[in-house]
Amino acid sequence: NASEIWNQAKPFVKLRSGYLIVDDSVLDKRYSRANALVKLQYSGNEHGLVKGIDLVNFLWTDGEKIIPVDYRIYLPDVDQKDKNDHFQEMFKRAVKRGFSPQYLLMDSWYGSVKNFKLIQKQRWYFISNLKSNRKVSVTKGEYVSIQDLPLAHKQVRRVWLKEFGSVLVCQLVARNGDMTYLVTNNLGLTDYDQFTGHFDHRWKIEEFHRGIKQTTGIEKCYAITAPSQRTHIFAAFMAFFQLERRRISDGVSWYEQKLSITRMAMKNYLIYANP
Repeated sequence: NASEIWNQAKPFVKLRSGYLIVDDSVLDKRYSRANALVKLQYSGNEHGLVKGIDLVNFLWTDGEKIIPVDYRIYLPDVDQKDKNDHFQEMFKRAVKRGFSPQYLLMDSWYGSVKNFKLIQKQRWYFISNLKSNRKVSVTKGEYVSIQDLPLAHKQVRRVWLKEFGSVLVCQLVARNGDMTYLVTNNLGLTDYDQFTGHFDHRWKIEEFHRGIKQTTGIEKCYAITAPSQRTHIFAAFMAFFQLERRRISDGVSWYEQKLSITRMAMKNYLIYANP
């Protein structure tokens, strides 16, 4: 399945440009019967635990195209792998495939020192959210939590990230006053608007998660065996490629394409049900 995902993705991606993004998403299965792939998962949409199947997704975008290139099913009770293990496997596979994107984008869940070092070793640049308690230093040997680091409005500051090395950091302030922090290993990315502008592309994976759920029925499989569930998820990815292919070529949104299929089915039903 992973090789066929790549076969579908390959014609659309440019290996040495664009952005690779990693994130996971929970397929809601709260009303499912006993199911081999379902476990209690934390869902960001629900802000709590929900029964579901957690997919760790790797996606490429150039700002317009939204192309999944790899995915893994998070099942630590079966394979003893956490989400970062899956990320590292997909990252290494992306390297072998020849990717060298402008940036690899991720949220704080994947922003571990181990992941940063793996990316740095390949001489890739990353931009990641950073948890507010991560330790940074301006004066050698003196560490503070990044939330306690003085950062002026739109300031990009060079610091030493504990156990990693020199990075640039900045602060994002949401309309409701919530603060988040970004970090990059590209020490030349000193312009705040460029820094945050690159990271804005991370939201393409949120668009993908919403789109594949609302247009392909990826959450709608009622089989309870692992092979059936895996086949259904794979088929949903294949359907998404068809939707994205037409969106790119004809400018028709995924949602309009789904509606057109429904309209056609209803029209044919009415014709043949009432000859």
